[in-house]
Amino acid sequence: MHLEKGELRAPPAKNPVSSRIVAVARHHFLAHGFRGVTMDDLAEQLGMSKKTLYTHFPSKAVLLEAMLLDKFRGIEADLEQITSECSSDFHHALHQLLACVQRHAEEIQPPFIRDLQREAPEMFQWVEDRRRNLIRRYFGKFFSEGRKAGVIRKDIPAELVIEILLGALQAVMNPSKMTELGLTPKAAYTAIIRVIFEGVITTAPRSKR
Repeated sequence: MHLEKGELRAPPAKNPVSSRIVAVARHHFLAHGFRGVTMDDLAEQLGMSKKTLYTHFPSKAVLLEAMLLDKFRGIEADLEQITSECSSDFHHALHQLLACVQRHAEEIQPPFIRDLQREAPEMFQWVEDRRRNLIRRYFGKFFSEGRKAGVIRKDIPAELVIEILLGALQAVMNPSKMTELGLTPKAAYTAIIRVIFEGVITTAPRSKR
């Protein structure tokens, strides 16, 4: 484990080989969980020796950290682009935001969340904290721009909407609750985001009087 003060310390994938390893690990870990995926499995899938694999990532834990960092860098880059454009066309940005949530959530399957919570609780907590920070930063900005455009209700404090969103994600996005409700991460994320937005969006942008 390489956590220090809530931060992952895995080395970034700075070359094509490391990037390819992270991409393959990301596909297998997120789709099947990481407990049953061995470094031998990944080396075979990559067509390289396990020695070469360990040269780039000395353990599966380090590779898992690198994969999580890569995943969140992608999410943050997408959210940054979407929210930077929302002031010019809020409705278009809203559709992009929903598509972004669906796309990133679709990649994550229940076995990965289960393994992360059971086998790597510190990393699970890091994911929870990072997700919370991203939502506060980017969704907060999104709600602010929506209010300026007259599409977000002004009778509900933006901070309260964010806390409701975070509370819903915290309550639902865990293996036991998703199993109980029969939801995949994609279905859960999409439902929560849609319910929150449908509750705070006005029927149409209001003209200034």
